[in-house]
Amino acid sequence: MRRFLLALLFLALSPPAISHYSSSTSSPSSSSVSSDASEWRPARATYYAASNPRDAVGGACGYGDLVKSGYGMATVGLSETLFERGQICGACYQLRCVDDLRWCIPGTSIIVTATNFCAPNYGFDPEGGGHCNPPNKHFVLPIEAFEKIAIWKAGNMPVQYRRINCRREGSMRFTVDGGGIFISVLITNVAGSGDIAAVKIKGSRTGWLPMGRNWGQNWHINADLKNQALSFEVTSSDRSTTVTAYNVSPKNWNYGQTFEGKQFETP
Repeated sequence: MRRFLLALLFLALSPPAISHYSSSTSSPSSSSVSSDASEWRPARATYYAASNPRDAVGGACGYGDLVKSGYGMATVGLSETLFERGQICGACYQLRCVDDLRWCIPGTSIIVTATNFCAPNYGFDPEGGGHCNPPNKHFVLPIEAFEKIAIWKAGNMPVQYRRINCRREGSMRFTVDGGGIFISVLITNVAGSGDIAAVKIKGSRTGWLPMGRNWGQNWHINADLKNQALSFEVTSSDRSTTVTAYNVSPKNWNYGQTFEGKQFETP
């Protein structure tokens, strides 16, 4: 029996070149998801399956090749109600299948990272084919993740979800792109809350400069920072914790490179 394919609008980006220079020297910090966000809440989930399993789908958060970015297939696309215009990118959720003994795999749950957006389809009502239409809370999973909690024949499944702290291996990553005085920085592999509320950048000859959110976890600024070592100040989404990563890049950095810096600590 052929598997049902749920079509999504994905935005794919090319994976960056990666280099490693130095980690930060700031003092340890911790970040946690607020207690009310950890409650189990009702939602629904479907799945998609790429026509070519080798396809590198980056998603609407701009992470590029999700395997090379460290997220693998433990990812999820969120409906408009949950996506928060991309501010939620990088957050972690725990999902479990409920209310359907035919299709649920008992005693299982999965942890996934928000990397994509499930666009609403206003040609259908929310209770019909418009799974991702407001006010629905809907998760779209890779079939590899979906099958860890339910049989694929289930289709549109009732689930429960909750926000949890993200646990990441290694350091935060900063991919620098742009041209001229325009600098765009994609921040990935963020532990703790996973999503970011504010970012500042500092050259070795400047003070701290606030960056603006471009889209997802891409942050931008117009500033001449060439031939300067770059440092970053990253604030978690609940604004309870700020990590300062000094001298993340060398002064001879180039666009397209990825550097590693200090990581949020998790309890």
